[in-house]
Amino acid sequence: MTALPRDAYDVVVVGAGPAGMAAAAEAATARVSVLVADDNPAAGGQVWRAAAAGPLADGRVLGKDYAAGGGAATRAFAGLAGAVDHLPRAQVWHLDDRLELGLTLPDCGGAAVVRAGRVVLATGALERPVPVPGWTLPGLMSVGAAQTALKAHGMVPDGRYALAGCGPLLWLYAAQAAAAGAPPALVLDTTPRENRRVAARHLPAFLLSPYARKGLPLLLRARRAVPVVAGVDGFRIERASGGVRLFWTRGQRGEDSATFAAVLLHHGVTPNLNLAVAAGCGLGWQEANACFAPRTDCWGRTTVPGVLLAGDGAGIAGAEAAALSGRIAALAALADLRAVSEAERDGRAAPFRAERARWLRGRPFLDTLYRPAPRFRSAAPDAVACRCEEVTGAQVAEAARLGATGPNQLKAWLRCGMGPCQGRMCGLTVTETIATARGVTPAEVGYLRLRAPVRPVTLAQVASLPRTEAERRAVERL
Repeated sequence: MTALPRDAYDVVVVGAGPAGMAAAAEAATARVSVLVADDNPAAGGQVWRAAAAGPLADGRVLGKDYAAGGGAATRAFAGLAGAVDHLPRAQVWHLDDRLELGLTLPDCGGAAVVRAGRVVLATGALERPVPVPGWTLPGLMSVGAAQTALKAHGMVPDGRYALAGCGPLLWLYAAQAAAAGAPPALVLDTTPRENRRVAARHLPAFLLSPYARKGLPLLLRARRAVPVVAGVDGFRIERASGGVRLFWTRGQRGEDSATFAAVLLHHGVTPNLNLAVAAGCGLGWQEANACFAPRTDCWGRTTVPGVLLAGDGAGIAGAEAAALSGRIAALAALADLRAVSEAERDGRAAPFRAERARWLRGRPFLDTLYRPAPRFRSAAPDAVACRCEEVTGAQVAEAARLGATGPNQLKAWLRCGMGPCQGRMCGLTVTETIATARGVTPAEVGYLRLRAPVRPVTLAQVASLPRTEAERRAVERL
């Protein structure tokens, strides 16, 4: 689709991952117009990227759940053609409280503004930055980026490489890379020992959740295939001949090191906030996950009337729970539009709620176990905090000591959050670094205040937008 067939829709879904696809499918059950705008070339999001027709879609490398669940979901979404308008390779760069969205149009290089009766944001998650010394060197990348290359292109790192960090995705990628015949040479596990003790009280509930059935065999496969150094409490990276040298510490044991062609970093994922924040949605600090997330009610409604959130963009819960929350949010949108009654909404949502609760039963254990240590969340003095503007942790801490109370004041001093990534790579790091320097909580520091455009948009795209009615009349009079 190179242009939108209409300039207004009853429901606009942003994102075509598990939550977005499910929201669109549920909305399509009513006689309403539905648009799905997504910046990927095909539906599936990150978790089900290329699941229907990728080079590894048979599941031997990426797992049976990826092949079966992702393939079925994306094929079902493709079957909605005619009931749902799907706009791939489109970036949504504006959303306001009038529920008007600005988005780029693929192929033709233009842009459009579309009005919505209700908006469901299913923008997913972003990887948490890992601002250690050397994390911006060539040969360094995130585990999520490496997994994208594996799913979309069947590619693995060339040469001897290491993984460093913590979180389920780190172990998932280690197992997948091993199945692809390219296991990492080493995994540095930074999971704090104290986390294991605190998480133990959530273990019974976790063992009763579907996460245990999926996660424990995967973890065992990864640990059998890869050498693991546990209890790592600090690491740094330097340039080296033929790659990079990775240094790490474990308590009082001194510093160890090894040279690798590449190092993949990961410390969990956090909600993708930018579009929701720019639209005016209120945020809250989630202590369990050490991140900010938009405030929502039990239906996914945000503080902006007409804007709902579904999936990991509202709080990290995984693909299955995300899909269920997409259906719940879509039913709320349909009820708000009077396309279904409140009684029908509640009845249809009940089984989705029950199944979602079953999945969420395992989250407290995972969130507690893999909560990154504070030292990995704030930037070290000699580490880059803001990659776009090349601002170090020492500069952020010094600005905080001189009176910068939060990231929005810091923007005027150091331009953090004003580069092309618009805070995606530095937002949490800046907040945590200021909080550490001031001796306060991240909740007290707050998050970046964001404005449209939340994605880079060219002047040519802006100029291609339809003129207002007044402008059109003025041109006609000439």
